[in-house]
Amino acid sequence: MPPNPASSLRAEPAPAVVERAGLTQGGLQQLVVPDQAYSERLLALANGRRTVRRGAPLYRSGDRLSQLYVVHSGLFKTCLLHEDGRSQVTGFHLSGDWLGLDGIVSDSHRSDAVALEDAQVCTIDYNELEALLHEFPELRRQFQRILSREIVRSTEMMQLLGGMCAEKRVATFLLDLTQRLRERGGPETSLVLPMTREEIGSCLGLKLETVSRMFSKLRKAGVLDVTQRHVQLVDVAALQHIAHG
Repeated sequence: MPPNPASSLRAEPAPAVVERAGLTQGGLQQLVVPDQAYSERLLALANGRRTVRRGAPLYRSGDRLSQLYVVHSGLFKTCLLHEDGRSQVTGFHLSGDWLGLDGIVSDSHRSDAVALEDAQVCTIDYNELEALLHEFPELRRQFQRILSREIVRSTEMMQLLGGMCAEKRVATFLLDLTQRLRERGGPETSLVLPMTREEIGSCLGLKLETVSRMFSKLRKAGVLDVTQRHVQLVDVAALQHIAHG
C-alpha cells in the first residue's frame, strides 16, 4: 500500500539488495542489507574474480582456507584423496555453487577443486565474510542455509550410493544434472557432459565399464540419445521411472 501523504510517519527505506554475477543462482541469490554501508561492503566483498583454466586446481587438499568461492561460469569437480592414492569425485559444481566450504571446519581444505573446463569464480575473503556475518544476523542465517543445503546434498549422495542399482544411479545423476542446468537457463532435455564417464563413475561409486554399459542400455531402450559427450533425454518420463521406480 502506498504511504499516506498526510501521515506524519515516514516509511522506513527499503533494504538495499545486492545482486552479484555468480552469487545470484544457487548461492546467496539476494543479499538483503540494512543500509548503504553494508551494501558497499558486500559489493567489495564479492568483487574479486579468478580465472581457472581447464584441468587446473582452484585449491588443493591441505591448502589453508583464506577465501570462499562462488562459481561464475564453467564447471568444477571436487575430489577426495584416499591414503592409497585413489582419487574419488565427490561432486560437480555449476555456476552459482559455492566452493571451499569444506575448509571452514579446520581452516584448511579437505578436498581438491579442479576445473573441468575454462571457468571463472567470484572470490570472497573468508575473514571479511566472517566479520560481516557476525555483525549482521540475517546474513548469517542466509549463510547457515547455504551450509545446510550442502549437508543435505551430501546426505542425498550417500543415499544414492547406498541404496540404488547402477541404472538408477546413472538415471538419477542425469535427471539431477539436467534440472540444475535448467535452473540456470540451460536446455530442458539436452546437455553436454564436460566430465568423463570415469569421473561420473567415481562420483556414483561405479566402474567406468559399468557407466558406459548403463549409457548404452539407456540409449538402446530409447531413453537417451548419446553422441560422445552430447546427451539428449529422449524419454524423460521413462528416465524418471527408472530413477524413482
